[in-house]
Amino acid sequence: MPPRLRTLLLPILSLSGAAALAAPTLDATMRERAENLVRDGKHASLVIAVIDGKDSAVYGFGRARPGDSGVPDADTVYEIGSVTKTMTGLLLADAVVAGKARLDQPVAELLPGYAIPTLAGRQITVGQLATQFSGLPRLPANLAPADMANPYAGYGEAQLRTFLAGHTLTRAPGAAYEYSNLGYGLLGTALATQANMSYEELLQARIFRPLGMVSTFTAGTPALRARLAPGHLADGKPAANWDFQAIAGAGAVRSSARDMIAYMQSYILATSPAQQLAVRPQQVLAGEGDGVKKIGLAWMLDQVKGRPFAWHNGQTGGYASFAGYTLDGKRGVVVLSSTARDVDGLGVGVLLPGSLPPPNGPAPKEIAIAPAELAQYAGQYALAPTFVLSVRQGPEGLLVGATGQPEAPVYASAKDTFFYKVVEAQLVFQRDAQGAVTGVVLHQNGHALPGKRKP
Repeated sequence: MPPRLRTLLLPILSLSGAAALAAPTLDATMRERAENLVRDGKHASLVIAVIDGKDSAVYGFGRARPGDSGVPDADTVYEIGSVTKTMTGLLLADAVVAGKARLDQPVAELLPGYAIPTLAGRQITVGQLATQFSGLPRLPANLAPADMANPYAGYGEAQLRTFLAGHTLTRAPGAAYEYSNLGYGLLGTALATQANMSYEELLQARIFRPLGMVSTFTAGTPALRARLAPGHLADGKPAANWDFQAIAGAGAVRSSARDMIAYMQSYILATSPAQQLAVRPQQVLAGEGDGVKKIGLAWMLDQVKGRPFAWHNGQTGGYASFAGYTLDGKRGVVVLSSTARDVDGLGVGVLLPGSLPPPNGPAPKEIAIAPAELAQYAGQYALAPTFVLSVRQGPEGLLVGATGQPEAPVYASAKDTFFYKVVEAQLVFQRDAQGAVTGVVLHQNGHALPGKRKP
């Protein structure tokens, strides 16, 4: 773990025309949580942007660079990872509004030189790519990084064409949700090809320049890259930056809090029909009634205590991000971290003050459980028809994976209770009257999601 840092809270940077005292404030509870995360070495630096309509303020915590006394600010650049997908989704919405594409249009029509897989005569549409219902896997099977620290750098158009030409779909397009970086990379490639531009050029032309996002890029100049906060692995060790080629639309963007405020305000203020289309519900993911969860064009549509909001998160090898706004258009938030640790709880807590329990005290105390006892938890637990937790016994304890997500270890804090170290989440297993494990409840970001164990 990196050395403990003194609490370094940047005073408000008002980005509105009003005086600093009128700038949006950061809830004291969430400020304390952010301070603790930095002080305890869980995040090397954090930047939180709070948006109230046209007004905004940025708060920085930690240090922008090791050995530097300066705190990160509104112009410090971070990798935003999969928040990039919302930008790719917005490019699609922009093309639809302009009459250049349709959500039900087969992606093969935009990529005539590609062999796009089909199943039972059903083609993958651009709308299915944008809602994660394409049937494509999370990653292409021929992704074989020469450098695991920068896994996407060598994956180009030739590799993408080869994979798609040889891939067989295991489910029909539109049948089920499966989070796919491959799918969003393909969507970005298709939209750029249609526009006769590179993905970066299309972003600059349709989003970044119109919104004045001068510090947002995928490749960028040396001067822009020099403003990147150095990334860190979850254990605090230095991490390499990630570079993308063919599937840049899944996670290639780097940005600053100042630019992300402009981006989020374009949704909050509903400045164009494209933004409105991008957050229009397209598919139901889970739940019913007030607890239903939906997806737009990348944006996840959720609610906490009856307060609906749109959000997306991101993570690369050395960074994490969260962007969200309330669907009443009153509030938005962006959280950027230079450590690959989940910041979703922080983001939701800032976006919806009072929606989450107060910050936890010290991390749960880990206890030892015999391997023979751990075996009883192994299995699959359906939290929703398209979202399943897979639990298995690894060499050093339980490993838990979720649909479309990599595995992560969990640690016992009590019988039937396990916690993650890489995210703020907890699993509590349920038993029947005979003592058999029959289900689990995932506690995260103020939600308690129950799941039944599959036979």
